[in-house]
Amino acid sequence: MKTLDLFSLGTQSDVAASAPLAERMRPRTIAEYVGQSHLLAEGSLLRRSIEEDKLFSMIFWGPPGSGKTTLARILANETKSHFTSFSAVLSGVKEIRAVIEDARELWESKKKKTILFVDEIHRFNKAQQDAFLPHVESGLITLIGATTENPSF
Repeated sequence: MKTLDLFSLGTQSDVAASAPLAERMRPRTIAEYVGQSHLLAEGSLLRRSIEEDKLFSMIFWGPPGSGKTTLARILANETKSHFTSFSAVLSGVKEIRAVIEDARELWESKKKKTILFVDEIHRFNKAQQDAFLPHVESGLITLIGATTENPSF
């Protein structure tokens, strides 16, 4: 029988096995993702951009639990990109600079793209926007924002 020490780090399989059911059942590929067929159907713009590894920045809008974060993770997985998650509410310019530096190092050392997922992007302030903009425009990062607020207003 295997005993676990409270203070030792478990193996990856131990951690995965103890993850909440929702996390263990989360879709990991486009084939497992249910819904949004108008976005992910064969021949659709998003599907072609994934297949051609030419993903673009985008904003996902929907209620909590509708799959915005999951879809962003799937896009990173399908394009073999590094996925970084960021909260517009909890993180500031200092954290943005660290994310940008990590993305730059990954690109220069491994030619690996970075997808930056920004949760609650509608809460971004001007300083945060200004820190990101040149790096999104240059293509260093692909920005995927998620919001529960209608971006049309």
